[in-house]
Amino acid sequence: MNSRSHDHAPAAAPDPAEDARDFDAFAQDQDPLDIEAATWALRRRNGLDAAGEAELADWLKADPRHGAALEDMEHTFDELRHLPDEHLASLRAGLGERAAGAPPQAPAPAWPPALPRPPARNGWRAWLQGGWLPQAMAAALACVVVAGAWLGWQQWQLQPGFVQAYATERGQQLSVSLPDAASQGSTLQLDTASRAEVRLFRDRREVHLQEGQVMFVVHPDAQRPFHVWAGGVRVTVVGTRFSVRHSQSGRDAGQTVVEVEEGRVRVAPASADARLASVELHAGQRVVADGRGQLSAPAALPPTAVAPWREGRVSFDQTPLADAIAEFERYGHTGLVVRDPAVAALPVGGSYTLRQFQQFARALPQLLPVRLESHGALTEVVAR
Repeated sequence: MNSRSHDHAPAAAPDPAEDARDFDAFAQDQDPLDIEAATWALRRRNGLDAAGEAELADWLKADPRHGAALEDMEHTFDELRHLPDEHLASLRAGLGERAAGAPPQAPAPAWPPALPRPPARNGWRAWLQGGWLPQAMAAALACVVVAGAWLGWQQWQLQPGFVQAYATERGQQLSVSLPDAASQGSTLQLDTASRAEVRLFRDRREVHLQEGQVMFVVHPDAQRPFHVWAGGVRVTVVGTRFSVRHSQSGRDAGQTVVEVEEGRVRVAPASADARLASVELHAGQRVVADGRGQLSAPAALPPTAVAPWREGRVSFDQTPLADAIAEFERYGHTGLVVRDPAVAALPVGGSYTLRQFQQFARALPQLLPVRLESHGALTEVVAR
């Protein structure tokens, strides 16, 4: 390679033959098809005359793999053009020793560099090794080939290694274990009429709760935080026990409720609105968020009161009667209707067994100023 005796000594002129030898050494470790495709991608972006177009057409016809390889390299060029400056600079710097004929302190080539016109129909290897390989060309080809692998690896990193959707029917519950640990992975317990999708990435774990409520027991892994997306919020934990509810019917309809049984979690708005604050919840706390991600102040509750549906119970605290009935309806048909808005708004409290809804219905006249009227298969709650 060329050398410099001190900072002010002029650099020796590039030696095309040495450039070709260095690039050929680099190419030995690469897939020849990648080198060919990268060469054609560079040549086409710098313009092809009629002879070049004919040569490219012959190359594409020679093997059906050539077209796909060229398309991949064109895609790599597009990706490189859109890489953040710091990523591109890091990539270029890391190729200093690998890019043929490019001394460590040489400036990075333009993207793509201007190329000399190759001799017609001499083939890509003759072109590269026959003195037509300036330093910029060698560095550009090395960058394209290595960057293609780097971009492929980055894309692989962005893909989830596990994707699974879970759903329960009305009145059904489901418990699942996730493959996010060699043993004793995280578990999800889905309540009735719930839908969630799990995605496990190499650097994080995600659950998107579309409807219903889920109890989470998260396997601790500081390198792979666990995120739950529901409604307008994102819940982030490392390892803990908590529940998330986001339902369009029943209690807290249209809102998202997070309750912590053990450990701590961070609840933050899913949007980037800086006006919306996040909160950290500890065991025995709950928070409610509206559709925008606006969070209420954390409220206390006994840890044993988290997700009572696991024990077949439902709890109300000043819950409107219509919402209480809708909550029971999530588990099964009740036959109970409320048509009077004033009756629908009456507050209900207490803890009830889901399997004994009829007891709840019969107790309503003792709890509220109402009476029950039978209308065939339906029973209406009316004011008395």
